[in-house]
Amino acid sequence: MSDLKVAIAGAGGKMGAANIRAIAATPGITVVSAFDRAGAPAIGKDAGELAGVGALGVSITDDVAAALDIAEAIIDFSAPANSVALAKQAGSRGLIHIIGTTGCSEADDAAIGAAAATARIVKAGNFSLGLNLLLGLVRQAAAALPGFDIEILEMHHNKKVDAPSGTALMLGEAAARGRNLDLKTHSVRVRDGHTGPREEGSIGFATLRGGNVIGEHRVILAGPSERIELNHIADNRALFADGAVRAALWARGQQPGLYSMADVLGFN
Repeated sequence: MSDLKVAIAGAGGKMGAANIRAIAATPGITVVSAFDRAGAPAIGKDAGELAGVGALGVSITDDVAAALDIAEAIIDFSAPANSVALAKQAGSRGLIHIIGTTGCSEADDAAIGAAAATARIVKAGNFSLGLNLLLGLVRQAAAALPGFDIEILEMHHNKKVDAPSGTALMLGEAAARGRNLDLKTHSVRVRDGHTGPREEGSIGFATLRGGNVIGEHRVILAGPSERIELNHIADNRALFADGAVRAALWARGQQPGLYSMADVLGFN
């Protein structure tokens, strides 16, 4: 089988570069095009040189249609509106679309889901193997400890624009599933002032931002006389890129549909 031909979205950014490096290190997949927003400093530069893997002969462009014309797959860690537009392109072209974008609204997710009727889309708030294992542990712990309060703490770098993080919300969903709850009606995102006692059955979120933290998440289950903490720390963006590349290769053999990283890893 020939190499899977990939277009890199946001190729001039940190995750774009990480995705290019991951592809360069993985047999069976290759970067054939790369694009970024109009006016981005990376436009016209060689994608491989910018990512530190040497010249690939692939210039970063702002012509998205041209980039997708020669690709079989898109790896996309960008912004919600951009990911929705790319999902529609993936649907019209029958492409694979790997989405690591967070902060999507319900309407965004609905549009992406509609595109999956004709595209193979893998969307995840986190492509880490360890984090996806943690989701299962959180679900089990929440079910096994029904009387324990659940709090989720996350910290990211000072450039992150959405909060809580997509990963924190994934952990919240896992905890809610463990207790057969609807996260939307049981989550507490902000505490300020005289809040009164903690509402029983709620799932709390705390958000920290600072420095260049790649990603840290802690799920705390607090009981009357003991506390359990389940943690995940990301030390390098490479782990997300490695997962995205794995997802792209897996999706090549699938039918059109909307998948998660749990599907890729066989956890469902």
